[in-house]
Amino acid sequence: MLINKQEIQKAQTSLNQWYTRHGRFSLPWRQTNEIYPIYISEIMLQQTQVNRVQEYYYPLFLERYPTIKELANCKLDDLLATWSGLGYYSRARNLHKAAQICAKEGFPSSPKEFMKLPGIGRYTASAICSFALNQNISVVDTNIARVLKRLFALRDPKDAIIWEYADSFLNHQNPKEHNLALMDLGSLICTPKEPKCKECPLEQFCKGKENPTHYTQSKKVKYEHLELFLGVLVKGGKLALVKSKERLYHSLLTLPHTDPIEENFIGKFKHSYTKYRIDVNLYKIEECSEEIIWYELSEIENAPIASLTKKALQFL
Repeated sequence: MLINKQEIQKAQTSLNQWYTRHGRFSLPWRQTNEIYPIYISEIMLQQTQVNRVQEYYYPLFLERYPTIKELANCKLDDLLATWSGLGYYSRARNLHKAAQICAKEGFPSSPKEFMKLPGIGRYTASAICSFALNQNISVVDTNIARVLKRLFALRDPKDAIIWEYADSFLNHQNPKEHNLALMDLGSLICTPKEPKCKECPLEQFCKGKENPTHYTQSKKVKYEHLELFLGVLVKGGKLALVKSKERLYHSLLTLPHTDPIEENFIGKFKHSYTKYRIDVNLYKIEECSEEIIWYELSEIENAPIASLTKKALQFL
């Protein structure tokens, strides 16, 4: 912990002053207190960079589904099409299920209740309750965890320990602003590899500033290599797609699988998805044994296609 209560208050004040000057107030989901748009932003931001969400996906999503009822009543295929390119499609499926629950019962009012909804863990539940309901609770995402690890010199702490430190450091006078400030500090200043310690409002209080990366070294991810052989079948300006039954892109539209015949080879490209590193080989085909869904090439962007399929079309 910090040395004493007085020092904690000084650190909280310094953080709040920094946030007033440098906080990311222009983010659209910070310009509302409504639960629904904040909820959507938190789900999108789970695995996607802020700029991509802010500039395209977030406004498009709210334009198509402006209320929880419209989201609940939409077809899952239409939702997946809107989500296309964001990846981690289980988020969209869980969002659809949760919308159907909330449209009938209303939004939960506590983190514990939010965590009963599909696809919502402790962070997302706490974030919604803090940012939309202004509840007096701490929030811990990847950025905030990094700040706390360095501030308190925590080496490989369990998640429960980080949450305990977050609770001990929470500014109960301005909990929402405090959580947002820590989040922005981790994103803009206390970055993973080259933190800008001299610009940090918490530098004088930080126990890990002498060797900040010592407390945030990430484990190397083990990637699984896959090789795919996909067929390209076009007739009358329409492309043959099939509904994937594989876990990787379950229920999304993809190019059909085919046997690798050298004389029909078109080209290859690499694709990354979660823990997978994929070599994709494309072949011209004349027929397909799978059940085909034909899509006009001009309408393909509105189809629920996987990001890999999008990349294949760009390659072609």
